[in-house]
Amino acid sequence: MSNITLKGNAVNTIGTLPSVGATINDFALVDSTLNVKTLESFAGKKKVFNVFPSIDTPTCASSARKFNEQASSLENTVVINVSKDLPFALGRFCAAEGLNNVETLSDFRSSFGDDNQLTIADSPLKGLLSRAVIVTYADNKVVYTEQVSEIADEPNYEAALSALK
Repeated sequence: MSNITLKGNAVNTIGTLPSVGATINDFALVDSTLNVKTLESFAGKKKVFNVFPSIDTPTCASSARKFNEQASSLENTVVINVSKDLPFALGRFCAAEGLNNVETLSDFRSSFGDDNQLTIADSPLKGLLSRAVIVTYADNKVVYTEQVSEIADEPNYEAALSALK
């Protein structure tokens, strides 16, 4: 388990993030048009998984915006926002915010959170995904991870993106 906090209160995830050097697990996440996206959908690209509890919180929205801003300058790289939000809510948010440089996918009917040990095990957020970043090269090997220790805090954008250089 990863021990994290929500506004200072202890929260646990079901496990720990994939280790650097491991291969990211395949997935079947849903986009805003209800199409399923898998690892193969992003074949040959470096991937930045920006994982968070819900797009409807200020920190999650901010991380989606910031990765969107920086994604346009990354060569052969896709930023994949992942949460348990319904695809419709994710689509509405991205349309309203003009987020065109990221993929925003729902884990509402898949095992992405469990497979990557990101699911929150207790607290009022039980069942949602913890705030984390997983970066892989095009071969799907993990090169960087961050389990954000305080759910209300933003991830370290610079460290995540530097891992791709």
